[in-house]
Amino acid sequence: MEILQEILNQVVNIGIHLFELAGVVIILWTGCRGFYHWIRKNPKLRLQLAEGMALGLEFKLGSEILRTVILREFKEVLFVAAIIAVRAALTVLIHWEIKQEKAEEK
Repeated sequence: MEILQEILNQVVNIGIHLFELAGVVIILWTGCRGFYHWIRKNPKLRLQLAEGMALGLEFKLGSEILRTVILREFKEVLFVAAIIAVRAALTVLIHWEIKQEKAEEK
């Protein structure tokens, strides 16, 4: 049984790192593209930035959800729950902004 637990821990840790990496890469790429589009005065800049940030945050939120699988203490669960709540709130706000930007385009 300990072997299965160790395998699960390793798989989850790899998944956490991959999701974190994907989130960071997406946010960095979005930021670089945003800077480029800002220089070019692209009117859809805010929408593109918001969509990229939302996608990056969703990957990072996925890593936090995976992290709950391997937690052992209630204190750790509370800490991760707080991180999930903050990231979820940011995602909701960004999606709200995306909706507002799309409504303004029409």
